[in-house]
Amino acid sequence: MAAEKWCTPKVDQVNTRSTSASSLHDAEIRHVVMTAAAMAARALTGSDSSTDPEVRLKEMMDAHARILWAWGPGKPLTFTKFREMLTEDLSALLPDGVDAGEMSGFYAITEDGEFEEDSYDLEMEQRTVLEALDKASWNGRSAMGDRVSDELHQTLVHRELLKGRSQESYCAWRSALITTPAGTAGELRRLDLPAKLDEFYEPIRFDALYDQRWWFACPFCSWPMKITLHGEKRGSAGKVRCFHRPHARHGARYEFTVPDSGKAPELRPVGRPLKPEGNASVLFKDITDGIPEPTPEKGHRALVRGVWRCTTIPGIPELGLYDALSKPTLKKKEVAVALWPDMDTYDLLVTVSRERGARTEFKVDVKDYTHATLLADKITADRGDGGGADWLVVPDFRYDTVPMLEDVSRKWMRVATAGDFGARVCQEAGATWA
Repeated sequence: MAAEKWCTPKVDQVNTRSTSASSLHDAEIRHVVMTAAAMAARALTGSDSSTDPEVRLKEMMDAHARILWAWGPGKPLTFTKFREMLTEDLSALLPDGVDAGEMSGFYAITEDGEFEEDSYDLEMEQRTVLEALDKASWNGRSAMGDRVSDELHQTLVHRELLKGRSQESYCAWRSALITTPAGTAGELRRLDLPAKLDEFYEPIRFDALYDQRWWFACPFCSWPMKITLHGEKRGSAGKVRCFHRPHARHGARYEFTVPDSGKAPELRPVGRPLKPEGNASVLFKDITDGIPEPTPEKGHRALVRGVWRCTTIPGIPELGLYDALSKPTLKKKEVAVALWPDMDTYDLLVTVSRERGARTEFKVDVKDYTHATLLADKITADRGDGGGADWLVVPDFRYDTVPMLEDVSRKWMRVATAGDFGARVCQEAGATWA
């Protein structure tokens, strides 16, 4: 992109720096508050693996201290009031003068009294924006502070992937993390991952286990699903759903009657989601004909949450587009697709060749953000995509975010859902998206 021309360079640079610093300050405060609220909500609802009341109390007190730091002196907040506010709109926990942004209307505890799993997504996405704003602020300091394990895991995975011997090994390892986020020791061994990457597979998490013995794989992403027990005696019935809410909305949501002791539950689908029409139907996986079977916990491992959320989940539409655009019918139309070119400069390079050497290139970055406003903030701070992508593609179930992302990105990138992008490539090649 050509350098922008400024009429008054010094004044505009000062204003840009000032605006960036202001945005960075608000983003930092929102992240501190969000992290503290999520920590306290986990402890309050008992969703953490620790059942020790003293440990949970200490976590809530630590979270309370972080909120007090964010508020600063002169505005007291008692521990009792803080505990009450955890069930309210979290924007109320922000200090005066800080823009609520993506936290407006967000609750860390659901109406059912459970921890809101989307809190993980919001916290990680906030941190991604903080990194971008930190670079844009030009102040030479780190905005990030202590990094939580989820993001640290993903950073280390990315580093290990880049150590690959070739583009081929990079693609093979990254694809394995997407297609096999859980499995037996033998299945994981056959992935032929480096030892450092294999370490990110851990025992099945406690909140995805029934009776500490059984788990169920999401039919969309194959990661262990969340299990909760309900009823007057808390145990008469259970619910199972994918931790990724869009997967649950599209059918990865079940219920069961608690079986006799020692037996595994039998799942029943909750509702019957409609298959999308039009361009979105091509990449959609219809799961209505199959119900997940109980899988023994023993001998199985699954990716840690941060790697699943940052690699497996966005990787599903990446591989979906790659496979769909690599079909023989499209190859005959001179459509070529490269996956993660130059070890992830961007996600896809799609080339449509025509007569006399003419061709069209699509450089694609695929993003799956739960909170689209944070993705918009990151695009603005980065002034597009750092790798040079000229298309931003979101999963088909994020179709309602496209208009807003188009407004933000129009200077640097075009925006489309995965299905609409596939149709756009086929139109360029004179083929049918099907």
